[in-house]
Amino acid sequence: MYDYRFIKIKTKQGFGEVKPEKDYHEIIEEYASLGWRLVQIFAPPLSGPGIAPYIELIFEKERSATDSSGYLFQQTEG
Repeated sequence: MYDYRFIKIKTKQGFGEVKPEKDYHEIIEEYASLGWRLVQIFAPPLSGPGIAPYIELIFEKERSATDSSGYLFQQTEG
């Protein structure tokens, strides 16, 4: 089983180009150092003048035998 994290980064337009408000490379490296794997960078349907209002980074990490609250998950075979 996997846990997923969704990180939304707004975009901004300036001088003929669209850029994310945060450096997504740094976010990917930070999550990778914590054991998360980048699954996808998602951009929603374009709005108005053809600009995606945000991008979303999707990470996954295999769930350990105990979750963050300390409860043990039943592992089934099959």
